[in-house]
Amino acid sequence: MADPEKSGLTALLASKAGGRFVSTTIEVSALVALLLAAVGGSRLWALPPALLAAVLLAWTWRGALRGGAVPTAKAVVPRVLLLACAYLVGVVHGGVDAALAVGVALAGLAVLGEAPLGLMSRAAYPVTANLPGIGARPYRRPNTSRSVLVNGAAVLVALGCAFTGALAVISAAVSAAALGLALFTSWQALTRVRARRTSEQNLFTALSAHEPAFVVHWNAPAGTAYQIAMWLPYLERLGRRFFVLVRSEANFNEVAALTTAPVVLRTALEDLDDVVTPSLRVAFYVNTATRNNHLIRYTKLTHIQLNHGDSDKVPSHNPVFRMYDKNFVAGQAAIDRFAANGVSMPMEMFTVVGRPQVENVAVAAKPIASIANPRVLYAPTWAGFYADSNYSSLHVGYDIVKALVARGCSIVFRPHPYSRRSPALARECDRIRALLEEDHRVNGRQHVFGNQAEVKMSVVDCFNASDAMVSDVSSVVADYLYSEKPFAMVAVSTSAVTFTDEFPLGRAGYIIDAHSGRVQGLDAILDDFLGADPLVPTRHDLKKYYLGDIPPERYAQHFLDEASRHL
Repeated sequence: MADPEKSGLTALLASKAGGRFVSTTIEVSALVALLLAAVGGSRLWALPPALLAAVLLAWTWRGALRGGAVPTAKAVVPRVLLLACAYLVGVVHGGVDAALAVGVALAGLAVLGEAPLGLMSRAAYPVTANLPGIGARPYRRPNTSRSVLVNGAAVLVALGCAFTGALAVISAAVSAAALGLALFTSWQALTRVRARRTSEQNLFTALSAHEPAFVVHWNAPAGTAYQIAMWLPYLERLGRRFFVLVRSEANFNEVAALTTAPVVLRTALEDLDDVVTPSLRVAFYVNTATRNNHLIRYTKLTHIQLNHGDSDKVPSHNPVFRMYDKNFVAGQAAIDRFAANGVSMPMEMFTVVGRPQVENVAVAAKPIASIANPRVLYAPTWAGFYADSNYSSLHVGYDIVKALVARGCSIVFRPHPYSRRSPALARECDRIRALLEEDHRVNGRQHVFGNQAEVKMSVVDCFNASDAMVSDVSSVVADYLYSEKPFAMVAVSTSAVTFTDEFPLGRAGYIIDAHSGRVQGLDAILDDFLGADPLVPTRHDLKKYYLGDIPPERYAQHFLDEASRHL
């Protein structure tokens, strides 16, 4: 099971508005503590606001204790105010050993040094991985979070010594360690910035010597490596030298873990001149990221869009596809989709290459009605970036899975990786997992979900482990069509009556109506879906329309042949 989704007060504080409230509270509390310390009197006057500020600071940095990052130069002002409070309470009014003043001064220097440390660290990004002549993965950023946390500890120790009158030498020692770590981390950052600049100076020479025939350009949010991961094995099978060009450090780290081909990080538009070498012929793209424009401007290259799936979703007929020289599509359905939605594109811009990723998808061996307790894959999509691309059925997924389990089905549950980005969808995922766990405990059915279905098993593994599938408007459905096994699609954005008008692939599937926000007529749909299955011939015909009329023994090779023509 994944960690429970944030709820209640925790969710509120973790939101943007909650974050601003916490930051303001920390600053105000630290200022109040300093003012009360300046007034004099009992040292206990300043204790409550100082304690509140310290506790909230620790709470905001709790993620670092689980391996997360803490930004440098964040909450500098309240930490300096707390150090000033410690000095007034301990040294001026409390008569504590002067070593506390040394501790406060050293901790202050360490905290104030976070801003320049952050600047140096941000400049110490990696440039290449796996590129001969430059090396493997050198010069990753130094661990600035560790320094920030030790600085925070120095502030807390100084406060503790001031309010308790404990040995002030402890504060001096901890603050000296914090400043020493800050200086060491700064030295690391400086050396890595120098190494990064050396790598950049040698980049064009090293890439030219590598003589790549093509480049794969990828820019996407962190956690979306599946977009490029599905294509790398087939691009490697082309047998030509290439490199992957990424545009963020998160992308760099993800791709470097996926391939032994050179990976190059270039963040700015003006950085790309150093990677367009004389040997380059083709640039491949696997999504429609805005930064693709940066490389498209090199007209000597042939720009080929591969995309990361085929579906009837709105993004699949985006006019932005016009800017590529070629669009490699799975089948005729992708071409017709543009015309059907008023996006005019000349036929020469398209090449049907199938979906090589489905080459190992097993085709149905027997009718679904002959399987006593079928295994059903439930693979819902996520909410999308925009309202017009929200096709997720997760809000009714519990009812669908419950009905399948009641019919004796075992379930493979694989939600879209982005489902956890929505608190509401994450809660529905947890509900479904809890349902499957309880059914396994009571009835012993072997459901597959969680890490096993989402990480250890590939999408194709999930396809082959199932006898049927329930999904949404998603590229998963077109890929599953290759198996010719029955599938159902959940109508969320429109009613079941008009669903196939907008999403033609639904003609090959059984439509579950959830347009009203709840499932309707599910039992009748499941009778056909798991029983007579009258859509067998329709699936067979649409398989060629959506995935290409390509002989199965040469299915992936067809893509390789078409790609090689441009190299």
